[in-house]
Amino acid sequence: MELFYGAGPDLVREVKALGHDVFLDLKCHDIPHTVGQTMKVLGKLGVDLTNVHAAGGYEMMQAAKEGLLDGAAGLQVPRLIAVTQLTSSSPKMVAEEQKSALSLQASVLNYAQLTRTAGLDGVVCSAHEAKLIREATDPDFLRVTPGIRLANDALDDQKRVMTPGQAKLNQASAIVVGRSITKAADPYQTYRQIKKEWNQ
Repeated sequence: MELFYGAGPDLVREVKALGHDVFLDLKCHDIPHTVGQTMKVLGKLGVDLTNVHAAGGYEMMQAAKEGLLDGAAGLQVPRLIAVTQLTSSSPKMVAEEQKSALSLQASVLNYAQLTRTAGLDGVVCSAHEAKLIREATDPDFLRVTPGIRLANDALDDQKRVMTPGQAKLNQASAIVVGRSITKAADPYQTYRQIKKEWNQ
């Protein structure tokens, strides 16, 4: 997100021109019209995957999907996923700050099922919930999991974390890795280690 806000859409075009896939992780959350129009713009960039917040609701998620379809027009339509609960969320936060009558786990499953009903391709969730979501939806419904750390890494502001290997065992479809790589003394070697653990 910070890279896109700092460098803008030209960087996305440059990375795509080099032949790479792009997950544009902007987590859009607004009224349906605004999100739909935003997704129309993102659809023209040719990204492979992007996301919204499931908390925006069914209508917003449908508007996002329609916006991507309109924007892509002739290009490959990006896959669209929705954030359930952030990996920085804790059961205490969900109960006391969000005032949810549901537990954290039940809230995540509710958002996942709502996302599927809205016709999206999957969710962003903690690897802790990936297996449960697979069982509650279907194997092709994406479970993209941030909060990935190597065994000895600091947790920082993340609350629900797993190693790459643990995430794979818990049936995550894909992992999102940030600070374990960006803060490493040797980012490339750390990337290789994470990839190896994920592919085992």
